[in-house]
Amino acid sequence: MIQCKDCEYYQIEPDNRRTFRCDPFATIKEPECLAKWQLIRLDMLVASYQGMLQWYRRIAPLTDKMLKYMKREIEEMEEGDSWKFQDESDPEIEPFDNDPDQPPEP
Repeated sequence: MIQCKDCEYYQIEPDNRRTFRCDPFATIKEPECLAKWQLIRLDMLVASYQGMLQWYRRIAPLTDKMLKYMKREIEEMEEGDSWKFQDESDPEIEPFDNDPDQPPEP
């Protein structure tokens, strides 16, 4: 089995970063190369997911504040429109039974 350090598609950058220029569809030399390539990609996927989680943790307080503000605004709008949807059985409001064309009863 060929080692990655001996492969022509492997490079070490000046900052000691490893670069794999393998293409799993064209330049894979051995079956183990494909397994290593899959592990590298999986590691990259996990690293990007962890980065995304860090961003979510950083913006979580802001998100909470926004949701509280939106909830308060919605409640205020509903409270302002509550007069439109009051029940007829509400004891505070008396139904209007007087006909303006008829005189009031004594």
